[in-house]
Amino acid sequence: MSETYEILAVKYGAMMNRTRADNFVHPDDHAAPMPIDYFVFVLRNKNRTILIDTGFDHKEAAPRGRKIDLEPREALQRIGIDAENLDTCIVTHLHYDHAGTLHHFPKARFHLQEAEMAYATGRCMCDHAMRHPFTLDHVCQMVKNVYSGRVQFHDGDGEVAPGVTVHHMPGHSKGIQAIRVMTDHGPVMLASDVVHFYENIERRMPFFISVDIEATLRSYDRLEQMAGGLKNVIPGHDPLILKRYPAWKPETAGTVHKLDAPRIG
Repeated sequence: MSETYEILAVKYGAMMNRTRADNFVHPDDHAAPMPIDYFVFVLRNKNRTILIDTGFDHKEAAPRGRKIDLEPREALQRIGIDAENLDTCIVTHLHYDHAGTLHHFPKARFHLQEAEMAYATGRCMCDHAMRHPFTLDHVCQMVKNVYSGRVQFHDGDGEVAPGVTVHHMPGHSKGIQAIRVMTDHGPVMLASDVVHFYENIERRMPFFISVDIEATLRSYDRLEQMAGGLKNVIPGHDPLILKRYPAWKPETAGTVHKLDAPRIG
């Protein structure tokens, strides 16, 4: 029997000094500002709590020229989630900003596409341009998790829990996956970096990091179809998320917003 979930977007940082040239393969206005937000996402109901991605920490932020307000585990603590006791985490892909604090979740079982592990440890990583979004320590930590029996691999579509399924949607990375979540208002597709910004999918303008642009565009089509329309697709990094969905509580406006609620913008 399916279950429904509350979905929370938890913002822990942002990069303000980005332009459209940083966010699209073929930008229409190279110099126009276009900030990016960093989120982790939480699914929960009375039976379980599931984390989507683990974000990155201050140690990773500094050499990459990023700045975060607080580490993901600290942001989660503010909404009553103890990183050390969380038992389920979906890792959408292994880029540094999505798999950077795996070690902060010592009891978690991680759900990952087999294709992503193969990509992150295979011959493509011989080329700097391909491995740049990855960090060696993060990939090695996931390998350690495999050896300790804490990784559930998926090959295409798979169920994580009743009402929560993962779906391989390559393009940005070879093994990236999106998550379909049932809510009281119907299905929601959490796109992660399959779609960074609403504009990527609305205008069919892929993000500038893509191992396969054609695959990215086909993944856009599949996301829209599985969501029942673009209004139910949530991108992974768009500041507009915080304008289109209500705050979880009045005091969390701008940091924690409720994505299972009807859109307000």
